[in-house]
Amino acid sequence: MRNYEQYKRIVKFTFSALVIALEMVVFWYNWLHFYNPKMENPYNRTGHWLIVAVYGIFLVLFNILYGGLKVGYLRTGNMIYSQFLASVCANAMAYLQITLLTKHFQKVLPLLIMTGAEFFVICIWSYLSTRLYRFLYPPRSVLLVYGEHPVAGLMGKIHSRNDRFIVGETIHISSGVELIKEKIQRYEGVVICDIPSRLRNRILKYCYEKSIRTYTTPKISDVIIRSAESLHLFDTPLLLSRNHGLSFEQQIIKRMMDIALSLTALILLSPIFLITAAAIKLHDGGTIFYFQERCTKDGKVFRICKFRSMVMDAEKEGHSVPATEKDPRITPVGRIIRTTRIDELPQILNILKGDMSIVGPRPERVEHIELYTEKIPEFGYRMKVKGGLTGYAQVYGKYNTTAYDKLKLDLMYIQNYSLLLDIQIIFKTVKILFMKESTEGFDAEDAAAVVGSYRKEKTE
Repeated sequence: MRNYEQYKRIVKFTFSALVIALEMVVFWYNWLHFYNPKMENPYNRTGHWLIVAVYGIFLVLFNILYGGLKVGYLRTGNMIYSQFLASVCANAMAYLQITLLTKHFQKVLPLLIMTGAEFFVICIWSYLSTRLYRFLYPPRSVLLVYGEHPVAGLMGKIHSRNDRFIVGETIHISSGVELIKEKIQRYEGVVICDIPSRLRNRILKYCYEKSIRTYTTPKISDVIIRSAESLHLFDTPLLLSRNHGLSFEQQIIKRMMDIALSLTALILLSPIFLITAAAIKLHDGGTIFYFQERCTKDGKVFRICKFRSMVMDAEKEGHSVPATEKDPRITPVGRIIRTTRIDELPQILNILKGDMSIVGPRPERVEHIELYTEKIPEFGYRMKVKGGLTGYAQVYGKYNTTAYDKLKLDLMYIQNYSLLLDIQIIFKTVKILFMKESTEGFDAEDAAAVVGSYRKEKTE
């Protein structure tokens, strides 16, 4: 097969342009036959083009937010889900635009039928584009180089994406750099997993020289350096890492956004609050809310507020017992509100109070902080900013993502903070709400490990 690597970006752009164009055609037909006649002065040809162009912009923006155009990066199902979310959001914006243009609330049915037609187009496009992309670009055969830490977890994750990678061989760094260089030449890429910096740099430079791509699991120091500013005070380059979290201006803007969005959410979601509170009370007559001590910025302890999803006195033994996948302590009502994340909504009150932010590292329990910090001294770096209702680790990780990986994800957020990043995370949170992997609890083994560590600490 010919090597189409140099055309990869063009192929991706062509696929993306095609699906956007198809959805714009569907919208054009809908606008022309159902909504344009409702205007006092219907548009002519130029007006139609403008309306369709604006709709196309909405599609592109929401697809960028949800990653719906990442052909070859997402699985087919995930791409359909992302595209459909983008389509729904674009259609909602289009309906708002139609309402303003016609000066009346119009029937939603044509727009709903259009959404269904777009979903059909998206499904076909996602399937065909993924199949063609994988035909042109089969999974890469890579060499995995590892150090002292176990790589079973990473191997499992790589195997779960066998559409992109195939680990042809693994080799321990103790085999020697020269032997590793020799093996590298047989593969299309190298995965470097947590090896000493001195040896890692030699491998990286060799791969750079030979134009062989590398995939490296970052260290904490890598995350910090990655966000550094370039200084050119003299002829030796300097990298500046400020290392103080958010600036004063960023904190002010972030706080203003927290207050505005949380107040709006509290008003809009008040019916859900009332229904959930009634369901919890009617089920077993217990308390509606559940309070738990968590750590936020600078290690400050506060009481986080949630809807109670477990039986009363679920932790009567006095220590943390993480929820497992089929935990018998979770009530029927609790199972629903945990799956839909409704149990997290009362934290809006914590945000208004100033204990939390909408976006930030997820605040951990006090005892968990102690356990994780004992094993990972850098875990406290997450508390350079306020804890959040959602965050970078929640969007890109899983509920049972390891503490070390959570730390790296949260540091990526802290070190690269921007208002735009907050907005992106808020939109992507909507995407992960109903994804199974994002709502997984600790499995029984992980739960036992945490409890065991806690008990051991208490007896020492």
